[in-house]
Amino acid sequence: MAANPIVPSELWKLDTVLFGPDEIRKFNQQRFEMEHLNAITHLDPATTEIVGYKDVAADEFWVRGHIPGRPLLPGVIMLEALAQLTSFYIGRTIPDIGFIGFGGVDAVRFRASVVPGQRVVLLGKSVSIRSRMAVFDTQGWVDGKLAVEARITGVKI
Repeated sequence: MAANPIVPSELWKLDTVLFGPDEIRKFNQQRFEMEHLNAITHLDPATTEIVGYKDVAADEFWVRGHIPGRPLLPGVIMLEALAQLTSFYIGRTIPDIGFIGFGGVDAVRFRASVVPGQRVVLLGKSVSIRSRMAVFDTQGWVDGKLAVEARITGVKI
């Protein structure tokens, strides 16, 4: 995958929230400590791009035990946040498909650490969308650095 953003940075618009937690919950079924998507700031069905973010809080359930004294956001949570981003895209733009759950992940690379207090900018661009499955290239950026990239596959649940 590319080392450049898959969605141009001028489209991220992190100060403009298009969809917040209440709207996200209409399409994503995760609740409580499993909600890892704070906002959507860009969604374009014409280019199949989506941008959102996860604010990493100091009181998240994993902080105390994931490397005490130096908490690092677990990679599996980064992937979950990216999957939630793509699931929201499908629910919002193609509601007839129904709920898309996490079906697989390929080409994963972790490139930078993420710690409490940071914002992970989540990017997605579809590779393929069919009636029972969607595939997205995704990235997570922190402080201008690529932190994670993966190809996420969602399947109809």
